[in-house]
Amino acid sequence: MERYLVIMAGGIGSRLWPISTPECPKQFVDILGTGRTLLQMTVDRFEGIVPTENIWIITSGNYKDIIYNQLPNVHKENILFEPFMRNTAPCIAYVGSKIKQRCNTDAEIIISPADHSIANTIKFKETICKALDFITQNDSIVTIGITPSSPHTGYGYIAADNNCSNDVKKVLSFKEKPSYEVALKYINEGNYYWNSGLFLWKLSTLIDSYKKYAPDIISAFESIKSSYDTDDENNAVLDVYNNVQKISVDYAIMEKAENIYTLPSEFGWSDLGTWASLRDYLSKDENGNAAIGNVLFKNASGCTAHIKSNKDIVIKDLNDTFVIETESGIEYYKLNDNGNLDKI
Repeated sequence: MERYLVIMAGGIGSRLWPISTPECPKQFVDILGTGRTLLQMTVDRFEGIVPTENIWIITSGNYKDIIYNQLPNVHKENILFEPFMRNTAPCIAYVGSKIKQRCNTDAEIIISPADHSIANTIKFKETICKALDFITQNDSIVTIGITPSSPHTGYGYIAADNNCSNDVKKVLSFKEKPSYEVALKYINEGNYYWNSGLFLWKLSTLIDSYKKYAPDIISAFESIKSSYDTDDENNAVLDVYNNVQKISVDYAIMEKAENIYTLPSEFGWSDLGTWASLRDYLSKDENGNAAIGNVLFKNASGCTAHIKSNKDIVIKDLNDTFVIETESGIEYYKLNDNGNLDKI
């Protein structure tokens, strides 16, 4: 059975401003100072699992040149451009119907966000391969759950049946981002996992699930399949997007599906969605300072530095400050109560 990777890369990452902008969102930025962008790192970690010719990207047409530049080995015909955002259910239906058009047999489909970070890629690959084995043998959807390390309020949760004897557990329900008190309750109950946004299913399961739970969405894309890979495709897709429901795949499919399971794991996952989550992900010195770049802290505590150039920076006599290098130079910010940065 063939394997396909679908990477959703259309978000704008607004909460990581100023290093993430609408013109160049966080998935296209080397946020961790590794020399690779989050999108490139996402492709890298699936090496050996999915062949390059079966990697698909779906994003905004605004990022065409960025995608082509960052992923020169991904086939251009596998890069789809949405006319505008309609959340995840339409975009997955679009790419699923296109893969079905090209694939003569059933296939295994991995859906992955483009902007997450994974610290332990070996454990990650082991988890993905175990999930692939499960969907090969079962008509099911498997989500990757993350064993929580704290009562995090910024993530959705998956409630699982821990009475299952297998590593893959039946999903009981999905929970929205909770309050701290509710998140603490989830942790104490022991059968709740962070929702990573990674999920796997066979192509046939994908199509059947849409036909059962979101028939209007899949039928809209099936109706234009004759336009795929022709000069008429963009206009046909635009017409669908103008009329299709704006809804996440979680609401449209996952929360309704009866054949949904989760595989809990822990491989150093973070969605890097906010400055707080980026700071949590980074190593700290004895004074709670964290840095990306060549930074020396003196008489500083609780600071976070993001320096993208090779400059040597000294941060002195500052507390709880974000020091960020932008196109305008070195700038200073404080984290506000909403989790966003205010310039100081």
